[in-house]
This record gives sequence, C-alpha cells and structure tokens, in this order.
Amino acid sequence: MLTLCTLALFATMVARLAISPVVPAITDEFAVSNAGVGLALSGMWLAYGLAQYPSGVLADRYGERPIVLAAVGGTAVGSLLIAVAPVFPLFALATVVLGGLAGLHFSVATSLLTRIYEDDVGAAIGLHTLGGTAGGLVAPILAAWVGVTYGWRPAVAVGAAVAIPVFVLFGRRVRPTEPRRPETSMRDRFAVGEMLGTIARPQVAFTVVLAVTVTFVWQATSSFLPTFLIDGRGRSETLAATLFSAFFLSQGLVLVGVGSLSDRYGRDPVTMVCLALAAAGFALLVVAPGTVAIAVAVVLAGIGLAAYSAVTARFMDVFDADERGASFGLTQSANMVVSSSGSVVAGVLADRFGWEVAFGVLAAMLAGALCVLAANRLLELGY
Repeated sequence: MLTLCTLALFATMVARLAISPVVPAITDEFAVSNAGVGLALSGMWLAYGLAQYPSGVLADRYGERPIVLAAVGGTAVGSLLIAVAPVFPLFALATVVLGGLAGLHFSVATSLLTRIYEDDVGAAIGLHTLGGTAGGLVAPILAAWVGVTYGWRPAVAVGAAVAIPVFVLFGRRVRPTEPRRPETSMRDRFAVGEMLGTIARPQVAFTVVLAVTVTFVWQATSSFLPTFLIDGRGRSETLAATLFSAFFLSQGLVLVGVGSLSDRYGRDPVTMVCLALAAAGFALLVVAPGTVAIAVAVVLAGIGLAAYSAVTARFMDVFDADERGASFGLTQSANMVVSSSGSVVAGVLADRFGWEVAFGVLAAMLAGALCVLAANRLLELGY
C-alpha cells in the first residue's frame, strides 16, 4: 500500500513539475511574462489545494481507492490538455484542471497511511512524501531533455506518460477500502461553521501557519528555481535543470530521516533545524559567488524544506483518529489556498525588482517562521 501510494504521488508530482523547466519556452511561444505564467501555475496550485478537503470528505464516504484512481487518471488527462493548448488562456485553464484533479490524492493517501502505520507516522509520511520528491528529481531532467530535443509540449506530456501506467498498476493491485464515515451527510461536512471551528483551534491554526510558509516557499521554488538560475545567475539550461534535480534529490535523501527524527525527538525541534538550514540556503542562493556555492545553497534549501514531513506529522498529532481524513484535508486546502500564491508572488517580484529580491523574500519568510516557532517553544505558549 505504501509503495503504491508513493508511486501515485510520484505521478502527480511529475506532471506538475514538468512545466517548470520549460517556462522560458512557454513565455516565448505565448508572448507572456513570468508573472503571467506564474499566475497560471498559482492557479494550478490553488486548485490542487481546494481539492484537498473535498477529497477527504469523499474518501470518508466512499473509500480511498476510487479517489486515488481519480487523481492519477485525472493527472494524465490534465497533462495532455496542457500539451495541446493552442493559446495561453487555454493553457492556463488546463493547468488549473491538472491541479484540481491531482489534488485529490495527497490528503486521502496520507490519512490512509496514518491509519495503517500508527506507531511510525512520521516515517510513513516521509516515505510517502518521497514520491513527490522523486518526481521532482526525475521531472526536471526528463522534461528539460525532452523540451530541448522535441519542444515544450512533448515535455509537458511526460506527465501523462508516467501517470497512465501508475493508474493501471494501482487499479489492479489495490483492493477497495472500507469508508470511515459512510453514513455522514455530505452537506454537514461542508458546513462553514464546522470547517471554521476546525481551523480556528489554536494548535491547528499555528500548524497551518508553519505549513503555509514552507509550502509557499516550496511552490515558488518549484515554479521558478530553473528560471532564477538561468536568468538571475546566468547558468545554462542544462546546469539549471541539474541543480533543480539536486534540490529534490537532497530533499528526498532526508525526508524519511526528518520524519523519523520527529517521531523520536519531537516535531518542533526537528522543524526548527530544517527551517534554519532552508533560510541559510535561500540567502546563499542570492549572494553565492560561484557554481559550487550555488550548488551548496540548493542542497541546503532542499534539505531544509524537508521540514514539511515533520509539519504534516504535527497535524496528525493534533487530530483524533476519526478526524484525520476530512480535517487533515481541510488544513491542506487552507494551506494550499494561501501558499498557491507563491508562484505568482515570486513572478511579480522578479519582474518588478529582480530575481535576487524574489528569492531574498523567500529566505526572510523562512527566517520569520523559525523565529515564531522558537518563540512558541521558549515561551511555552502551547501552540
């Protein structure tokens, strides 16, 4: 089950990240700005976030298997729609479709794995999240090579080529799962009062803030790190794609360890160490004098943003077992709705003030989250 859920996340991530390495080609063909493409990508991530809560509710009602299948199959459809879009508005619409369908997977699979691996929640989440990181490792190099050789449209279609076999494998190997709350009214689950009550709980709200910060930075980085390295630091497309993959590789190498360490030493201490490394990495990206220093910065940033596995496990500590489906999905929707602006904010900052300012803001956000979390620990505020 863990392997197949991880493969499903891998497929949805490849499809979303295959776009980033070919952003310059997309802006050239459609004659749009970085901010324009950033807006489309933010729409994708916004749709991805909005799908999280409904996916949790649907899984509670009908079981996890059909929801994950819809996510992987929908990912293939979305990738193909992007690849054939003739004009930029349709391209942007297709990215939103991709985000919404791919977004059905994460919260459903995470809550399912939490139920199965109750004693090793952090490690299981880390392994599952590794699927996304592996997608980030493979997608940039593959999409960049296909883009250079055949053009950006075949590069984006790589997402469908990966998703289709995973869809078939998951459908054949995973048996239907028992729904957790099949009798609950769908209308009641979408009541505004119930949703606000969940988000307003102090520990939940505080964890959402941490998750938003990490995800916002990750969104901006996954959308524009190759472009930053090409336009902002003067590196070649090949080197930029390689370093982009190194970002995900370094993250993947530590994700499981971060989750396991958070199981052993606590979520917050591990998150603080990760935030410190990430802030240092993004600051170094802005001022690094050479390729070696840039590579070190990319690795530090990748390791630091693995904090997300510890932050996700923090959510699971807050929720009771019967809350982890829909309630976790709700927090993911809240997280992604806000953090999805990372792409467009970074694009606007880059267009108006330059890439150094854009990535400097990301470093400042991470440092701010570190300070807030440290204050919560030192002052024993209990959030």
